[in-house]
Amino acid sequence: MENSDKQLLYIKVPDEYALAAKIPGFDSSIPLPLLLTDENNFSAESISEEMILAGMLNVFAYDRDNQHIAYYRDIFKQLRPNILEEMTNATILKIKNADFDLAEQLLFALEGLFPEHIQTKLNIALLMDERSRFYEQAGAEDYADYYTDKAFQTYKEVLAAEPPLPEAFFNAGFFFIRQKNFPKAKSVFETYIATETAQDELTLHRKQKASELIKWIETQALDDELFKSAFDFIQMGEEEKALEKIREFLEHHPKVWNAWFLLGWALRRQERWKDASEAFLHCLELGKKTPKELAVAYCDICNELAICLMELEQFDESRRWLMSALEQEPDNIKIISNLGTIALKEEKTEEAKAFFRTVLDIYPEDALAVEILKKLENK
Repeated sequence: MENSDKQLLYIKVPDEYALAAKIPGFDSSIPLPLLLTDENNFSAESISEEMILAGMLNVFAYDRDNQHIAYYRDIFKQLRPNILEEMTNATILKIKNADFDLAEQLLFALEGLFPEHIQTKLNIALLMDERSRFYEQAGAEDYADYYTDKAFQTYKEVLAAEPPLPEAFFNAGFFFIRQKNFPKAKSVFETYIATETAQDELTLHRKQKASELIKWIETQALDDELFKSAFDFIQMGEEEKALEKIREFLEHHPKVWNAWFLLGWALRRQERWKDASEAFLHCLELGKKTPKELAVAYCDICNELAICLMELEQFDESRRWLMSALEQEPDNIKIISNLGTIALKEEKTEEAKAFFRTVLDIYPEDALAVEILKKLENK
């Protein structure tokens, strides 16, 4: 974890300072971190309790090896006894508003303040997964991969905790499903059911959902090694090997829509547009039998199909599938961007501009949208 500490200053507070009286066992020889909001107007008289607490939060988040961190933790907990609940609630609000950077800062600070609190570590894993999905929708693959790895590493730590946190296994199951690691997803769902002892309504609902997903993985044979190997080969850019594995899988399980998606994905990466589009259409047809499971991947399937149809110059059909996906996920940047690309191919410049402006409204850092709009504005 890295953060600039240019605004962090360490000061020694005298015993007669008002803050000292609030802290049992106050030690004036230990410097306290101070987070400056305005370096130019800083003076001793401007020092406040809030500035010191903010400085401590910075240490908790980004300087875990600080020699005085245990002392800072004691002070902070005495001055703000309800901080865990308050900051957790603030983090949830920030995530809902897609303010991921601030949510991350808050969670890192909480993790440093309460290093043994496994729920906070789980919240970090959930945030990293959420950020990964956001960047995936934005088409920012490098960022998506970065946060996927962060989520994976955090989940590894959380799942190894003792005593186990059952909720972590439940959430991890969905993470591994998104990564197409179905054997691992099945395993953690089984662990969740085995370790969860609560009997409230939410827990019973989660257990039922976990059981349904385990059954789905088993009946669709998604924990088959052939399926996992095919996915891994696609990830490594070895499409021919992936096709070999997935076709072997389909010989035994011809009605598994996930397998047809992998087939289409590998073919699309080989630019075999017609074959890929047929695989995606068959995938959608088979998926009608399990609509709940299909819903998770529906937008991705529609997007992949639309790309193939676009390359085949079937623009109306391509647009139809993109619009269907957009109904499910109105803020999906990849879908909106591809609608803009179709408009460009049809030389509908103003329509294309509108789509790419919408992309930037959602994700201002989208480099492709910035570049395309710049070119269109200069025409």
